[in-house]
Amino acid sequence: MGRASTKENKNIYQTTREALRLTRETASELLETIPPERIEKIENERSLPHPDEVLTMAEKYKQPGLCNYYCANQCPIGQEYVPEVKIKDLSQIVLEMLASLNSMNRRKDRLIEITADGVISDDELEDFIRIREELERISIAVETLQLWSERMLATGAINAEQYEAYERQRAEQERD
Repeated sequence: MGRASTKENKNIYQTTREALRLTRETASELLETIPPERIEKIENERSLPHPDEVLTMAEKYKQPGLCNYYCANQCPIGQEYVPEVKIKDLSQIVLEMLASLNSMNRRKDRLIEITADGVISDDELEDFIRIREELERISIAVETLQLWSERMLATGAINAEQYEAYERQRAEQERD
């Protein structure tokens, strides 16, 4: 059995592996395609993980949040376009989403006024920026809910077979 790490500033990949009580060797067996030496390089930040390695870790560790972390923090394109999403309790996610939706509902008429002529004038710019920020909060709340549900599916807290059957049924209904 490997020694426990005493490193203070562990990255997300190491803390995730250690939370599962896996050594690098047992993690490598679980991950199948990532050798222990490669795991060590990723965890000690001597090398960034490749996207396929992050996908494998997210799936095998049952931690889909690793993908969002990678995209938001380590992928050059994602750093520009992908906000980092933090896993929260479902009730907190829903309350934040409802607060943002309520706020946006109050601002929808102003958004229509601003965009009706296809031009955002100087006197409309401040309101437009506030509305765009509120829409970003809604988007992040939706992403957080998506990540939460993916985690619940990965860990078995939500019945994956029933979930997928319901999604297929809904897709069929939409086609009809």
